[in-house]
Amino acid sequence: MPSGKPWTHDELMVAMNLYCKLPFGQLRHGNPQIIEVAGKLGRTSSSLSMKLCNLASLDPYHQARGIKGLKAASRADREIWEEFNADWERMGVASEEKLQDLLGQTEETDPVSATADRRPARQSTLKLPTTEPTGPTETVATAKVRIGQRFFRQSVLASYNSRCCITGNPVPELLIASHILHWGKHPEQRLNPRNGLCLAQTQDAAFDRGLVTFDEDFRLVLSPYLRDFLPNEALSRNFLAYEGERIAMPDKFLPDDGFMERHREEVFR
Repeated sequence: MPSGKPWTHDELMVAMNLYCKLPFGQLRHGNPQIIEVAGKLGRTSSSLSMKLCNLASLDPYHQARGIKGLKAASRADREIWEEFNADWERMGVASEEKLQDLLGQTEETDPVSATADRRPARQSTLKLPTTEPTGPTETVATAKVRIGQRFFRQSVLASYNSRCCITGNPVPELLIASHILHWGKHPEQRLNPRNGLCLAQTQDAAFDRGLVTFDEDFRLVLSPYLRDFLPNEALSRNFLAYEGERIAMPDKFLPDDGFMERHREEVFR
């Protein structure tokens, strides 16, 4: 296979997509997903693995924790990182489409399961149309929403190693890639992994409706409204038992402080 050839912009888009969707501990060259994608790119798995580690070195969250990666990120690596962070909505969908094309997948399939989620599961909190698309434009738009859903879900679940950050629930069918800022009101942040939390369904519903939130240290806070239903065994198990506890922090894409503050101010009740 060719070695030392420059990375094209499309290849870097695919690499960044993989970085987002692979758990941080699975960037090794022996990962079957890395091997498959590298083969399609005409590169070695070691080359792709190294590129993923270089992208990791650009992640501010890793830098704050003293994780430096390989310290060999190129200017092109920095540019693709900045391009994604400037427009997650566009780059998330575009990179997912390129990965599907590379692997010969279709919109209906799940091309690269970047988490332990091997079975069908709810994709995220995005609300899709309940009727069939009526024309080509609507069909394309619906397909892009589904593609974006998949990217966001896999990116968020990968960051939290497919466990609810409150309870530790590991069942894929019960996990939601929950938006901090509502996707309908903040379309520019729909696919931003820093706008996501991995929550079990009950905790997601409570967070989405402002019954719980998190303080500046990411500790669970219960709303006065929720407390009105106490004492209650179910609420005690699902919420009261975790009150004041810090969430299990992600391995990458730390939730944005500004997004969390807006949730406390605008959604929490």
